[in-house]
Amino acid sequence: MRQATVERKTKETQISASINLDGSGVYDVETGIGFLDHMLEQLSRHSLIDITVRAKGDLHIDGHHTTEDVGIVLGQAVTQALGDLKGITRYGSAYIPMDETLTRVALDVSGRPFLVFNVEFSRGKLGDMDTELFEEWFRAFAFGAGITLHVENLYGVNNHHIIESSYKALARALRQAITIDPRKADALPSTKGVLGDQTDA
Repeated sequence: MRQATVERKTKETQISASINLDGSGVYDVETGIGFLDHMLEQLSRHSLIDITVRAKGDLHIDGHHTTEDVGIVLGQAVTQALGDLKGITRYGSAYIPMDETLTRVALDVSGRPFLVFNVEFSRGKLGDMDTELFEEWFRAFAFGAGITLHVENLYGVNNHHIIESSYKALARALRQAITIDPRKADALPSTKGVLGDQTDA
């Protein structure tokens, strides 16, 4: 079982996250930000990654530090749980519709973190969460997990649908990418025989 627990404590936040990459989508999430909890629950359910998160942050200021640090810790947990990366499919992509909205996510579990986030919002908040923080979460997660991540909303009107389809698309793409390919279960998915050295692999 590919599992990991990561804790991070700063003057701004205290975060702990446990994951099981080979789970069934069981979640137990408490970040203090209701909408972020909802999105992480979607991530768990649709990736089949079991996720437990506990976060305490300086929400009396705003949600920035908590949102970013939760992304960092979850990403680091993914990295630890993946271990040496042998046997993974490596690439994943998904198109997720939600009513009038369609969002595409493509990713590479490469050890080379990068984010392209082409998602726009017409509202400043969803629930108690600033919409500008979603990009911060996706960037923190991508860099924590060491993945190249492209998120693009192709069209949509409802802001809730736009971001929820983004998290669901991430979940499905991640589920595909971390799946072990039984034909190459003992090999790195790279012609170089190495991942994460900041060069083409």
